Amino acid sequence: MDPSVIVVVVVMTALIFDFTNGFHDTANAMATSIATGALRPKVAVGIAAVLNLAGAFLSVQVARTISGGLVDDARITPVVIFAGLVGAIVWNLLTWLLGMPSSSSHALFGGLIGAVWVAAGADAVRFGAVVGKVVLPALISPVLAGVVALTATYLGYKVTVRGDRRAVRRGFRAGQVVSASMVALAHGTNDAQKTMGVITLALIAAGALAPGSAPPFWVVLLAGLAIAAGTYMGGWRIIRTLGTRVSQIEPIQGFAAETTSTAVILASTHLGLPLSTTQVCTGGIFGAGAGRQLASVRWSMAERMALAWAVTLPAAAIVGAAASWLAATGLVGTVLVAVVGAGLAAGIYALSRRNPIGATHTGQPVSPSRLAA
Repeated sequence: MDPSVIVVVVVMTALIFDFTNGFHDTANAMATSIATGALRPKVAVGIAAVLNLAGAFLSVQVARTISGGLVDDARITPVVIFAGLVGAIVWNLLTWLLGMPSSSSHALFGGLIGAVWVAAGADAVRFGAVVGKVVLPALISPVLAGVVALTATYLGYKVTVRGDRRAVRRGFRAGQVVSASMVALAHGTNDAQKTMGVITLALIAAGALAPGSAPPFWVVLLAGLAIAAGTYMGGWRIIRTLGTRVSQIEPIQGFAAETTSTAVILASTHLGLPLSTTQVCTGGIFGAGAGRQLASVRWSMAERMALAWAVTLPAAAIVGAAASWLAATGLVGTVLVAVVGAGLAAGIYALSRRNPIGATHTGQPVSPSRLAA
């Protein structure tokens, strides 16, 4: 296959992943604001989309980490990156169908690692960087966000205990408009860069860019637009999970969870760490839920989420490895990977249409407008 053609295919596939990342992770910024009534659902996803696009232009540190830090770019080809992206997209869509807030970032890393391992050997994967910049932050960040959000929530209720309850709720709802917007901006600075990094890695592997290059402007623009478009579509299934199935969130809790998540994500972006924003925001929501006296936190949901987090990277790696093995057989294998990936995506979408958002106990679909009820 003409190298320029496969590069175009990789860029398009990366942007498709970026789109799925957007609607998969909309809940990170807006679930609690929708749940508390601070923002109407469509307004919330519109704000998130615009700020995800803006955030994409604020930094390229995470993109540099991915394009030059996790794998040996001299030993891979754009076909390998394409196979890894297929693994990430399939896992993203599957967890979206289940309404499970797994990590889009870890799906991407897993797919890429599995594909590179099969194509170039285990020593082409820089496991030291993977552990230090992916695994350890994944273990620390949700716990850190949870502890800080718990403390902030507890203090928030203590400080406002003598205040008028209606006035306090109105004030924190207004504050959530700002805090949720900041989460969306922070999400754009971190998650959009992951796609930028993958496209840049493909361009380096194809010889179109020198090793260590920063993402070109057109890559930044396309990645920002793709994640913004996906965000505007709204990942209603996951919004419902985070907004209503973890705990009954009040405005003080939502504000605490969102400000905590923003601080952790922006700090990691500054350090060039490709953090899982899903894990940070989920940790913040659980912490905020636990910080309110007599709050009922569904810890069984936490167990399910933790399981999804634990299996995301290896599961995506397995799919990426299989796709890489098949693509390595030549043009026919590469085309087959594309066809199978498209078929799986279409099948998942068809299943989702049978239950558009999730169902109530009566089996009736739940509409976006009821998510904040």
